[in-house]
Amino acid sequence: MNNRTYFFLILILGSLTALGPFSIDMYLPGFPAIAKDLHTTASKVSLSLSGFFIGISAGQLLYGPLLDRFGRKKPLFIGLTVYILASVGCALSTSIDMLIVMRFIQAIGSCAAAVASVAMVRDLFPVKDSAKVFSLLMLVVGASPMIAPTLGGYVTAAFGWQVVFLILTGMGVAILAATVLWLPDSFKPDTSLSLKPRPIILNFLSVIREPQFYTYSFTGAIAFSGLFAYVSGSPLVFMEVFHTDEKVYGWIFALLSVGFIGASQFNTLLLRKYKSEQIINTALICQLIVSFTLVFASFNGLLTLAPTIVLLFLFLCCIGLTNPNAAALSLAPFSKNAGSASALMGAIQMGMGALISVAISLFEEPSTLPMTAAMAGSSLLALCVLLIGRKTIAQTIEVEAGADGGMIH
Repeated sequence: MNNRTYFFLILILGSLTALGPFSIDMYLPGFPAIAKDLHTTASKVSLSLSGFFIGISAGQLLYGPLLDRFGRKKPLFIGLTVYILASVGCALSTSIDMLIVMRFIQAIGSCAAAVASVAMVRDLFPVKDSAKVFSLLMLVVGASPMIAPTLGGYVTAAFGWQVVFLILTGMGVAILAATVLWLPDSFKPDTSLSLKPRPIILNFLSVIREPQFYTYSFTGAIAFSGLFAYVSGSPLVFMEVFHTDEKVYGWIFALLSVGFIGASQFNTLLLRKYKSEQIINTALICQLIVSFTLVFASFNGLLTLAPTIVLLFLFLCCIGLTNPNAAALSLAPFSKNAGSASALMGAIQMGMGALISVAISLFEEPSTLPMTAAMAGSSLLALCVLLIGRKTIAQTIEVEAGADGGMIH
């Protein structure tokens, strides 16, 4: 494809991928305002974030088979429509329970975009380019954590948290229009694929039995759950422990996101010289060191605002290196059922995120320890899974770096 087509494909796929993160990040500065308006606590408000993660995890298992059976576009259109309607419901919520339910439904809609975009990378680009494309998608996705919380902080302060969800509604409408007008059909529907529960379960089982898939999908998901711990815990840490307002919190969140996005782009340069396997191993070790430093400082009451920001920045840099390589290696063995593989990978990732965010929401007292302990635990477990899982892989698919920064099959 020519450069113009390549650019627009990356832009549209990146917008689809960014919809979920934007939905997560933009309302975070509004936690105290939501708690006040709905007569609850900030910790209870964080359950709406957990509900979103649960919705994405469950929804991806639903959309995976649908994307393989009916093609990529029809399920995507339905999902985006559900997202738009649920976003309006979030804005109209009058209780925390209603907000949690609406966020769950909103996630069911948004995950169609997440699953479709990952599967279409496998459809439209060769395996040797997949790690590079995933890194480029992260550049587009990177706009969400840099723009969303900052914008959300100002919108919440000026107009109220409800307007945040109205803006998300407008984004959903714009992305739906772009997919209808410009996104190509990338996959011929597989009419032989059954949507009955038993064949679907067997299909997922065939995916998860692949050693390369379960090793790198679980490694990536567990490591990435450290990011969910940060997202779930940071409103409480920065606004309740360090007493920043919603605008300052938005800017801090944006600054820290530079580490995650910058590292994911640096990954394309590293791939010219190193294998994805090597990058993941080194990044996880560094992630473990940084997270345990955070726990030690937190446990001993040494964490203040500045060192917390620095250490979190380094932690997110490590995740920015781990995530694109884990995704590429997880999906490399698949072609025919890439939709199911990407759905299962996403479900595992979001399921881990939901568990860790629920755990953090149980701690209502302002403290840095729950967030940092969760980050350290996820880093240690991910490294253990990687070291054990690698022993079950006979030969890793897609192991050498190409001159363009992509991966050679």
